[in-house]
Amino acid sequence: MVDVFAGRLLVGRDGRSVDPEEALQNKVVGLYFSAGWCAPCRDFTPVLCDFYTELLEESQTPAPFEVVFVSSDHSAEEMAGYMRAMHGDWLALPFHDPYRHDLKKKYNITAIPKLVIVKQTGEVITDKGRKQIRDKGLSCFRNWLEGADIFQNFSS
Repeated sequence: MVDVFAGRLLVGRDGRSVDPEEALQNKVVGLYFSAGWCAPCRDFTPVLCDFYTELLEESQTPAPFEVVFVSSDHSAEEMAGYMRAMHGDWLALPFHDPYRHDLKKKYNITAIPKLVIVKQTGEVITDKGRKQIRDKGLSCFRNWLEGADIFQNFSS
């Protein structure tokens, strides 16, 4: 992930700038392509919030997982409102960063919502993160972890 976001800053839900190298190191990353105007996105976002909370806050050891929101909102204000209203305490690529368009191309995003699970290198583990969370819940994380080549003691 360091490669994917090299030289860029991410933002937290509270607007603070975050260095991706520190925040994403040794983690499985879910690139969440979504927008507040999109009804299926508003339907899935609370499910992703619960998944994220369970993995990071309700387990004995926080899971090596992070979400990076890549917005398809129509304005920075819409993006900020959607993040405040519905998102978990995860990260986002700033609205005005043109790199969000490059990421959509790189990961072949043709519809939203889309949750692409990637390794540290940016290589795709699965582009069906949304379906896997809906179908399997927390158990899908173990498969992602194995696919990510991150060796840790993690029990869900």
